[in-house]
Amino acid sequence: MTMLESRKTNLGDNEAAPDPNRFRALIVIAIAQLMIVLDASVVTIALPSAQHALHISVANRQWVLTAYTLAFGGLLLIGGRVADYLGRKRTFVFSLLAFAGASALGGLAQDSAMLFSARALQGLFAAVMAPASLSLLTVTFTDPKERSRAFGVYGAVAGGGAAIGLVLGGLLTQYASWRWTLLINTPIAIVAALAALRVVRESRAEGDRHYDLPGAVLVTGGLLALVYGFTRAETAGWGAATTVGLLAAGALLTVAFVLLERAARHPLLPLRVVLDRNRGGAFLASLLVGIALFGTFLFLTYYLQGILHYSPLRSGVAFLPFSGGMIVSAMLASQLLPRLGPRVLMAGGLLMAAAGLGWFTQIGVGTPYVTHVLPPELVVSLGLGFVFVPFSNTALVGVAPHDAGVASALVNATQQVGGSLGTALLNTVAASATATYIATHHGLFSLAEGAVHGYATGFVVSAAILALAMVASAVLITASRFDLPADEGGLPAVA
Repeated sequence: MTMLESRKTNLGDNEAAPDPNRFRALIVIAIAQLMIVLDASVVTIALPSAQHALHISVANRQWVLTAYTLAFGGLLLIGGRVADYLGRKRTFVFSLLAFAGASALGGLAQDSAMLFSARALQGLFAAVMAPASLSLLTVTFTDPKERSRAFGVYGAVAGGGAAIGLVLGGLLTQYASWRWTLLINTPIAIVAALAALRVVRESRAEGDRHYDLPGAVLVTGGLLALVYGFTRAETAGWGAATTVGLLAAGALLTVAFVLLERAARHPLLPLRVVLDRNRGGAFLASLLVGIALFGTFLFLTYYLQGILHYSPLRSGVAFLPFSGGMIVSAMLASQLLPRLGPRVLMAGGLLMAAAGLGWFTQIGVGTPYVTHVLPPELVVSLGLGFVFVPFSNTALVGVAPHDAGVASALVNATQQVGGSLGTALLNTVAASATATYIATHHGLFSLAEGAVHGYATGFVVSAAILALAMVASAVLITASRFDLPADEGGLPAVA
């Protein structure tokens, strides 16, 4: 999901005269959003090649994805406040140029540490760029009909960007180098920044400009400790002192963050936003979906390229039905939501997606894509399409106007944070299962069979996590179709 409504309220600007450069600005903003969305999927397809080139271990390969999502999700809320109060155009242009530099650093990486650092920097600057771009759209398009069309373009870019990234990642990796999946951002971001200087109008929010920096440090540190703890478990074991210490530190920092937010005058995350039963249920389900989904893409990428020996381009194309299935079911869910309400759609969609992940456990070393990958891929995607549409709606049920931005942004943040935790956890689960299988089975195909066994084990855990999300949504969400917020400006919910 994207936080399309996240900057709608309290923007502090309401220019009456239409901006003559508003449609040129829309093109620049759409390009920036496309880079943000592309950056996850385009690197996923390139990951096996990058791992081989930089000699990254199985336990550490997930950091290529996790470093980005962790920084993006952990700093997204404070990134919006920075953009609002320092100047949206200023921070938008700066974050574009900084994102270009981070992408170049990653594309030129000589070792894993350099690549991981670059990915974290990309996530950091994306956490400022994303909310700045949304704020700029809102203040640039003052006419409701034009604003609706502008957000429609933005939503289409966000929805289709993942599919484009899968194919583009395959093309670049196969015919150029995995490095170009990162380097390609540099010239695009620089051109977009120069164009923004000419066509984007500056704006700032009025009011209190305090920043909850301690809150941002605590929540990001806690998540980092948890992710690193999951990673260490693969090599040191779950009972090792380092593993237990890191996981305990992550839990303590998370608790400290909650206590700080309760007492802070200007909290990064007002707890009233998440303590509501309906919104809390939606955020919990969103977090769990992020945990399950990111690991799924990781396993399928390595299965297609490592076991079925697909080229990077063919692997990207093999993921396209996933995007197609989500688009179809999301359109249907938009029609059904006003009739059925969010709980039925979310619970039913999560149950369908969990069943699809369970189906993935039937893959083997010689099983074909058409019979063992494509059918469960479609089931998972159709199920998730029914889930993502009610997310943003339920996140705004009963929320006060001044909290609407935080509530909408939190849908995106929970999925990114869930993706960070899930990629680390599920990669460790799969790697441990593979190591155990290889240690107890010997034969010609033991390595490949061990890898597939690890992926299947990961799919079992992912399915269980989605089943837990289904229970949470069914129990916690009580909002009816009459409780959903009215559509304002036709902003689409985009997965």
